[in-house]
Amino acid sequence: MNVLIILGHPDNNSFNHALAETCITQIQNNGHSVYFHDLYKEQFNPLLGECNNSTNELEIAEDIKNHYFDLINSDGIIIIHPNWWGQPPAIVKGWIDRVLIPDVAYQFVKDERGEDFPKGLLKAKIGLVLNTSNTSKDIEDKLYKDPLETIWEKRIFNFCGVSQFERRNFRVVKDSNMSQRLNWLAEVRLLMDSYFPKA
Repeated sequence: MNVLIILGHPDNNSFNHALAETCITQIQNNGHSVYFHDLYKEQFNPLLGECNNSTNELEIAEDIKNHYFDLINSDGIIIIHPNWWGQPPAIVKGWIDRVLIPDVAYQFVKDERGEDFPKGLLKAKIGLVLNTSNTSKDIEDKLYKDPLETIWEKRIFNFCGVSQFERRNFRVVKDSNMSQRLNWLAEVRLLMDSYFPKA
């Protein structure tokens, strides 16, 4: 299997980076291939340009071509990012806007009443999201709810044809110690084994 991993965190020493490294290592140890994009390291441009919604080879920006290739050839997709203001960081949102475009990730088709509805085009059937947060679950549930669950499952993965979805939120990161973090990374290794078992 080919697994695409998108990382959106600016600090190389962050727990998000540890999550990404753990995913990569475990997936490769299980005999699968990884396409990895550290968006900040790549200095990914999140700005949507005039021609960005085109799939014409001559109009596709050079920095996007590899992302398209990796996306459409992946059997699984893993997104790793912190929860900032109940949303992904801007660079991750920009990746969504520039890469998950019509005729690549989805298209609109007519139903029996002639109304448009989205048809997912992605080959991947597994979508995983790993988040970090500094808000406790009690406060999150009481005050803010959980917009990230809806955004990733309903508005992105299901929309693009990815049928299996799971999200893990690791919190409260700022108060965690090394033992807790090692336990979380062990949890991630088991998660990788469950979705991408030994080939």
